[in-house]
Amino acid sequence: MTDSTEPQAAGDEGRVTVRGSANGFAQEITAGRHRLATDEPISAGGTDTGPSPYDLLLAALGSCTSMTISMYARRRAWPLKEVVVYLRHSKIHAEDCANCETKEGMLDRIDRDIELIGDLNQEQRAKLLDIANKCPVHRTLGAEIDVHTQLRAQ
Repeated sequence: MTDSTEPQAAGDEGRVTVRGSANGFAQEITAGRHRLATDEPISAGGTDTGPSPYDLLLAALGSCTSMTISMYARRRAWPLKEVVVYLRHSKIHAEDCANCETKEGMLDRIDRDIELIGDLNQEQRAKLLDIANKCPVHRTLGAEIDVHTQLRAQ
């Protein structure tokens, strides 16, 4: 078991630890050997020392989308030079979502715009857009998620 004050070792891939004072929103994240910070903006009562949790969620989806598209294009030797993914999170009324099963209350909505830079034909662009919806994080967000929560002993 890793001492909570020590960075996690390379063997801890897939394990994320988040630690924060109960006095505010700023959090320190350890993901494997990497350290990140998250916070809320000043307008929400935070100190804006890092991206918000929703910003991190969007970053996860955006980076997975870009990686998945790029990997697919590389395997086919397509002339893709760069992928830029623009994301935005909002809340919408369920009744405004024609494709959603839920018809009452509010829903989370993620708008994702993808820019494919390179000399691609329309068929390649269409296929890469289709592939974007198959990235693992997108699939996770669209699937039923079971978050198992328990208290740890002190």
